[in-house]
Amino acid sequence: MKFLVLGDIFPSALKLLEKKIPLLIKNHKIDFIIANGENAAYDANGITINTSKKLFNIGIDVLTSGNHIWDKKEILEYIRTEKRLLRPLNMSNSLPGIGINIFEKKRKKICVINLMTNYFMSKSNNVFTVAKSIIKRIKLKKNCDYIIVDIHGEFAGEKMAISHLFDGKSTLIFGSHTHIPTSDSMILPGGTAYQTDLGMCGDYDSVIGLNKKIFLKKMLKIPTKKQNLPAFKNASICGAIIKANNETGLANSINQIIIGGNLNNKIFKN
Repeated sequence: MKFLVLGDIFPSALKLLEKKIPLLIKNHKIDFIIANGENAAYDANGITINTSKKLFNIGIDVLTSGNHIWDKKEILEYIRTEKRLLRPLNMSNSLPGIGINIFEKKRKKICVINLMTNYFMSKSNNVFTVAKSIIKRIKLKKNCDYIIVDIHGEFAGEKMAISHLFDGKSTLIFGSHTHIPTSDSMILPGGTAYQTDLGMCGDYDSVIGLNKKIFLKKMLKIPTKKQNLPAFKNASICGAIIKANNETGLANSINQIIIGGNLNNKIFKN
């Protein structure tokens, strides 16, 4: 089975995704798509109901999220019934929505887990404690055919440590949140595919997707009344394509992809 995973989506990338996702599905025989959608709203703060529906309609199967999931209040009710939109599992249990779900496609069961790290992030339950409890409860090739984890966080060390906890027990673990793609896509010793951060689907002539001039003024403490909105000129798509072993549920390969925009494009053929 082939998976396409995409980094944090900014509104500037919506049109490019609408154009490219059908081609990626066709050209690379993609079976299942997961993307982090927590910055996909018009102002990059959270996600709206309409944007969620648009992303599902263009072929994305599951949307994960992170610390910005509650920025748009309309999501509080929507996430109660839309099980394809996940919030970090280790957030408070009193919050609506779920952080883990098993989806069926092409007669295969795909478990998607959304976690958030603890350092420099919104307060949440200890990510390692929660991850250990999942590993005990959800077994690869027993409860599901594949397990994919989005670990949303600032500190690379936490993401890498979590990956070794899941190694051999999941198909793929990928990082999100920093909006910067790392070049460390690999298969870990136990057979799990890994990349510290997929990066952002958005305009890289910016500061982490936002208008660079306004961001710089804020850093220099130059007074401005302008709200820092997303950069909208030249979007890139950043993510990875993973080929999973149907017998073991582990990964055979992971290939980083970068399409369009200002970055050096990286698209493989096989």
